[in-house]
Amino acid sequence: MAKINVNPTRMELNKLKARLKTATRGHKLLKDKTDEMIRRFSVLIRENKRQRDDVEADVAAALTQFSVARGFMSPSDTLLNFSMPSVSADVECEKGYVMNLAVPKLTLNDGKTENPFPYSFAEVTSEADYSVQLMGKLLPKLVKLAETEKTVMMLADEIEKSKRRVNALEFVMIPNLEETIKSISMKLEESDRSSRTRLMKVKSMLEERR
Repeated sequence: MAKINVNPTRMELNKLKARLKTATRGHKLLKDKTDEMIRRFSVLIRENKRQRDDVEADVAAALTQFSVARGFMSPSDTLLNFSMPSVSADVECEKGYVMNLAVPKLTLNDGKTENPFPYSFAEVTSEADYSVQLMGKLLPKLVKLAETEKTVMMLADEIEKSKRRVNALEFVMIPNLEETIKSISMKLEESDRSSRTRLMKVKSMLEERR
């Protein structure tokens, strides 16, 4: 602990006590906020895992069906039938808030089409149809997963910053203030004792002269 370099006066002592009170209150509020962010982070982590597992399962199923479909087509036919997207989509990014932390809120504006299959049914198998359907349903899930994962990363960074501030208050600022207040209080008490002693001596000398 290091004492703060200030003049040992009652005015400075009162200022330090006010700073200590503010720092203690700020420490409690910041710690409570950090604890709540950690709680929400834990909820988001579980939700992120659920979303990712869901997406990975759908991707695996779609790729499995697509692999089967490719077995019935030549490489050139595969390239011809699946080289062009059947649906276009836009993603809008707005601000959302978690504990006053600005996080992305993604909205998918997917283009609608009467025919989501970019090929002739006569040229491909039902496995290809199923694979395309699965991939089409994946897009909203992928957007939501991206939103959740970005929120998790931003919240993790904010928690780390908040923890550093809590630790700085708890282990540096508050102990330094307490140590300085204690030191100044002792010096002022010593000064008061010296003043009283001098006054008593002066009083005694005056009484002896009478």
